[in-house]
Amino acid sequence: MPRISNKGKSMPASPIRKLAPFAEQAKKNGINIYHLNIGQPDIETPHQFWEAIKNIDRKVLEYSPSNGFEEVRNKYAQFFQKRYGLTNLFPEDILVTTGGSEALLFTLFSLLDAEDEIIIPEPLYANYIGFSKSGNIKVQPIPTTFDNAFALPSIDDFEKVINEKTKAILICNPNNPTGYFYSREELERLKEIVLKHDLFIICDEVYRDFIYDDNLKYTSILEFSELENHAILIDSLSKRFSACGARIGMVATKNKEVLQTILKFAQQRLSPPTVEQLGAIAMFDVEENYFTKVNIEYKKRRDTLVEGLNKIEGVKCHTPGGAFYCIVQLPVKDSDDFCQWMLSDFNYEGETVMMAPASGFYATEGKGKNEVRIAYVLNSIDLKKAMKCLEEGLKVYNN
Repeated sequence: MPRISNKGKSMPASPIRKLAPFAEQAKKNGINIYHLNIGQPDIETPHQFWEAIKNIDRKVLEYSPSNGFEEVRNKYAQFFQKRYGLTNLFPEDILVTTGGSEALLFTLFSLLDAEDEIIIPEPLYANYIGFSKSGNIKVQPIPTTFDNAFALPSIDDFEKVINEKTKAILICNPNNPTGYFYSREELERLKEIVLKHDLFIICDEVYRDFIYDDNLKYTSILEFSELENHAILIDSLSKRFSACGARIGMVATKNKEVLQTILKFAQQRLSPPTVEQLGAIAMFDVEENYFTKVNIEYKKRRDTLVEGLNKIEGVKCHTPGGAFYCIVQLPVKDSDDFCQWMLSDFNYEGETVMMAPASGFYATEGKGKNEVRIAYVLNSIDLKKAMKCLEEGLKVYNN
């Protein structure tokens, strides 16, 4: 029998989706599941998107340019200039991708060769590990801790792991899976490291619109003019506009050589999706109060979740500063086993909860065994019911 590749064997299963078969069986058994495992918002996608799709007047569904329609890149640049004050970002600095995932994949392949190393604070978005394995790139994790709410490690901690193979640092801000919000001061520390060691810095900023403290001001990695040749910004419309299925993202950088290299990878997949780009053009024109309403709703959900979790005996959860995730410590030895058990062997009044075991968000083997990642993408009523299921489940599991 032919054998699959070693690369395929080493590719990790998604911690977000690997329990899906157990969830499907539970549903077949009539169990209602509260999905806290995946960042799929239930907020309505802006009506402008649907109207634009309905009004497409074309006889042929053609390819777009490999870097995306010019109008999309223009809209992207204008949006970032007006909403975020990035006046130095222009359409020629942007390449449209099939979601933020493709943006990250093409960026990694453009910057790092096989066996090169990339530093990523952990816990980290699980797909960063999979993307890196696709290019035989080594992830060098740098630990953050639950005890200090996953704050950025010290410069000394970064210095200890930098070597001749180190090519880049990757952060997600605000962070998936921890919800941690990196301050300007912390980004200044990263800037110092990047310039000293002549590294690239990739900043995944897809959750930048989800910040819940009015006193916190977001700083984009592209705001540092000193990093013009070092910084790459990753963005996506998935979370900002609750349009995960549209698969429209982008890479932005002032480094022309990097962008031209990414374009070569983009040409191999021909083009990003045409229909969704036409819908995206209209989404950039949403009213400002759309973002205000969404932010208020997620803050309410966050507060409901954190309050509910911390009332459960043995459960610990910090209040995340952004995104819509948190890492939660549970009074269990193996969260993989517990999360599977919640789907296969437990229900409370016909309902249960699906969570993502946190071990899959660590590159370091053995970490996160008593933790889960929870996405607070459900309404507050459902979140309260989910917390009750979790509380009852822990009582049964631990007895």
